[in-house]
Amino acid sequence: MKFTNGFWRIRDGVQLGYATEVRDVRIESKRFTSYAAVQRVTRRGDTLNAPLLTVDCFSPAEGVIGVRVTHHAGKRQPGPDFALAAEPGGAGEVRRDGTVTELVSGPLTLRLDRGAPHTLTFHGADGRELTRAGRKGTAFATTDDGAHHVLAQLALGVGEQIYGLGERFTPFVKNGQVVDVWQADGGTSSEQAYKNIPFYLSSRGYGVFVNHPGAVSFEVGSESVGQVQFSVEDQTLEYYVVAGPTPKDVLTRYTALTGRPALPPAWSFGLWLTTSFTTDYDEKTVMSFVDGMAERGIPLSVFHFDCFWMREYQWCDFRWDPDVFPDPEGMLARLKAKGLRVSAWINPYIAQKSPLFEEAAALGHLVRRPDGDVWQWDLWQAGMGLVDFTSPDARAWFQAKLKPLLDQGVDCFKTDFGERIPTDVVWHDGSDPERMHNYYTHLYNRTVFELLEKERGQGEAVVFARSATAGGQQYPVHWGGDCWSSFEAMAESLRGGLSLSLSGFGFWSHDIGGFEGTPDPAVFKRWLAFGLLSSHSRLHGSSSYRVPWEFGEEAVDVARRFTLLKHRLMPYLYGVAVEAHRTGVPVMRPMVLEFPHDPACRPIDRQYMLGPDVLVAPVCSEDGEVEVYLPEGTWTHLLSGERVTGPVWRTERHGYDSLPLYVREGAVLPLAAEDERPDGDWLASLTLLVHPSDAPDGVRPVRVPDLSGATAAEFRVRREGRLLRVTAEGTDRPFTVRVAGGASAEGAGEVTVPLG
Repeated sequence: MKFTNGFWRIRDGVQLGYATEVRDVRIESKRFTSYAAVQRVTRRGDTLNAPLLTVDCFSPAEGVIGVRVTHHAGKRQPGPDFALAAEPGGAGEVRRDGTVTELVSGPLTLRLDRGAPHTLTFHGADGRELTRAGRKGTAFATTDDGAHHVLAQLALGVGEQIYGLGERFTPFVKNGQVVDVWQADGGTSSEQAYKNIPFYLSSRGYGVFVNHPGAVSFEVGSESVGQVQFSVEDQTLEYYVVAGPTPKDVLTRYTALTGRPALPPAWSFGLWLTTSFTTDYDEKTVMSFVDGMAERGIPLSVFHFDCFWMREYQWCDFRWDPDVFPDPEGMLARLKAKGLRVSAWINPYIAQKSPLFEEAAALGHLVRRPDGDVWQWDLWQAGMGLVDFTSPDARAWFQAKLKPLLDQGVDCFKTDFGERIPTDVVWHDGSDPERMHNYYTHLYNRTVFELLEKERGQGEAVVFARSATAGGQQYPVHWGGDCWSSFEAMAESLRGGLSLSLSGFGFWSHDIGGFEGTPDPAVFKRWLAFGLLSSHSRLHGSSSYRVPWEFGEEAVDVARRFTLLKHRLMPYLYGVAVEAHRTGVPVMRPMVLEFPHDPACRPIDRQYMLGPDVLVAPVCSEDGEVEVYLPEGTWTHLLSGERVTGPVWRTERHGYDSLPLYVREGAVLPLAAEDERPDGDWLASLTLLVHPSDAPDGVRPVRVPDLSGATAAEFRVRREGRLLRVTAEGTDRPFTVRVAGGASAEGAGEVTVPLG
């Protein structure tokens, strides 16, 4: 929200009070509080009839410093609130030197000088200033319509770039943008977002998390071009500065605070196929799709039933349409016999025609208006109500309705919607409706995910979620929502996914070929390669099927080629997934995350690193022309074997069976022999594909996980002059070492291969 009219003036109807002068500082061992007048105090009378801002400074965890700005402290705080994993008693220490008070937490220092105008400066481990809340950096605003806002401004350095703020389809670098953190069902072609995260990451090596689950307005170098401003309509604003120094360090600290992603099961990394949305289908159609994939040699891992597995006008009643699926248990058993997992579409809305509406209303499980009536509308489903997940009984009731589906053989759920949450309602637990609007999706996805963990076991739970807020990364996987079937939509989907990955989300997917409309075969084939080189891969559409043969035999070949390739990469990919689970560093990584010191990487949003070692540049053109940037070092194309020395920009042209897919110098890719499924025995005839580095001799450990994420075996790769020696630990099974473009050898325990 903008409060000023240019640099000098304030907007009509707005009154601003800036923290101007430090009047007192109270110190405890691990925190301090500054009391800031909003005007210069030259005599005692100036303390009368004037506001005083309370600025609390504290550290919830090492490397994280919080600032809480309060105008009037008596405002009731009904919640909800983000669940943060703070250290008991807090972290850091306070020290004072003359007029300067410092809070030090690991590599991060907050400094306040009482002898100067009220300014909070944040410094890294090397003493360099990261950012500051300066002359207008701490303030409150009132407006003529009675609203009250608290705002902060943090300075942008020269050349500093800002990323994140959720899955946003606007430009990847957020400088110059106005971003409103407010859940909306706006598709991928608008400024609205399904996944709004009040967290941004800076190219200067720090992050900022605004601890407010409701509406947060960001002015990213827009209202004041040298500042990131964020504001809430409240009496209190709390934000955290998260230390680096690298972007990976920032994400690791941020996700330690807000939650690390669960590890999805290995089978979920295979190819998902759906019925599509409004298409006609029954068991015969489903089986024709499944058998058609098998006949064409395209391995399928998950089959998904979209909305119309239930009866029309009755979503959600969690009952199979008996006219279309008269034998759901038998059908699911037949799908399981083909080696498939099954996903079913759900949402948190109960249509009036559903028998569950009357039941839920009678039990008090639906959200109500202030007058006590059940909140209803006709958008999406006629007369639908909204499950009140703030009620423990409603959560248990919802889970009880899902459990019979699990008993029938459903393995996971697509948790759709969760964005259009009203604010003119009363919640069971008394939550503030404005704060609950964004937070609702967190309760929804958590309710479903916890049921899956209970019934299927930890390590087997996975959802396919559309909406999220901060902390939602704990419940993977999330997909990019409704996109058009075009090259432009393909690129905007990738932008959104990369933005989400810099917001703390480890796993992400999208609708291969696009959702709305029917893709041109060229779009579909190009999107196949992109989709199957994402963390999760799903064929899904709206009004048309997405089976590859609908787009020609070449599309079948492309689908087969990249599905088999992904399966071979699974020992590597699942190792990257384990890293995301343990550290919060995502599977799909923007170039700036892996190469933060390369200025050329900072704005790039049409390519990404798949884990630390594999570079992917989707082709967003029919003729196959694509620009790709390769950072410093030698890169080897995984499919063709071509070697390229960077840093270099290249314009390449690829057929549908290829794309820029480069492996980093020094990488060792563990490759599975079996390519028919994503969750096979990865140590059976394992190949280690080595891309030697010219760096001095050293040891690189390569861990191969098992299906639980534990280390099944570790290989130590050592270069000894012109020899490559690989030693296995934890396994006595034979393996192959292959040098990219060179020799190979097979053995057990230890294998030696000549280099050139």
